[in-house]
Amino acid sequence: MWTYNKILQYPINIKTPDPKLAKVIITQYGGPDGEIGAALRYLSQRFAMPDQKSKAILNDIGTEELAHLEMVGTIVHQLTQGASLEEIEKAGLSAYYTDHGVDVYPQSAAGVPFNANAFACKGDVIANLQEDLAAEQKARATYEKLIDLSRDNPDVLDPLRYLREREVVHFQRFGEALRGVQDKLAEKKIYINNIDKC
Repeated sequence: MWTYNKILQYPINIKTPDPKLAKVIITQYGGPDGEIGAALRYLSQRFAMPDQKSKAILNDIGTEELAHLEMVGTIVHQLTQGASLEEIEKAGLSAYYTDHGVDVYPQSAAGVPFNANAFACKGDVIANLQEDLAAEQKARATYEKLIDLSRDNPDVLDPLRYLREREVVHFQRFGEALRGVQDKLAEKKIYINNIDKC
């Protein structure tokens, strides 16, 4: 099905801690439009797809979202690693630190813990794929905001730009899946009477 290579999909090497930046980037880990929700959504929706191609697209993208979860977690970890208690407090992470230390915990930038309600599995393949298209656009928009906030940190900018680019590619793949599913569902059903062959 897939192979796990013990390297990140895109290299991350952040040299200077910045807990304030970590506080907002964590939203792509466990926020409403983050990578954990995307991975679970696509890997759950794949079972109801009407053909192997659309199942494969959802499986592939869902699996890649797990790699993106790993990348975002690495960014957050490296931005907090070695930060002083004073820097953590100044970044407004005292409550987070109290509950989680500097572990990476799935939550939004506002501190709301991840909730499975963040992803939609409607039982309707067209509705699911439309949701997936919207999810990729929301994730792209979030990455663009994070890029704006990271403008002074090239070590963070490059992986965020890479992640934004992958959201665009995923959007295109979901468009392909939606067109294929719509074509499949629009096919006329032809029933052959086998009684004459008896």
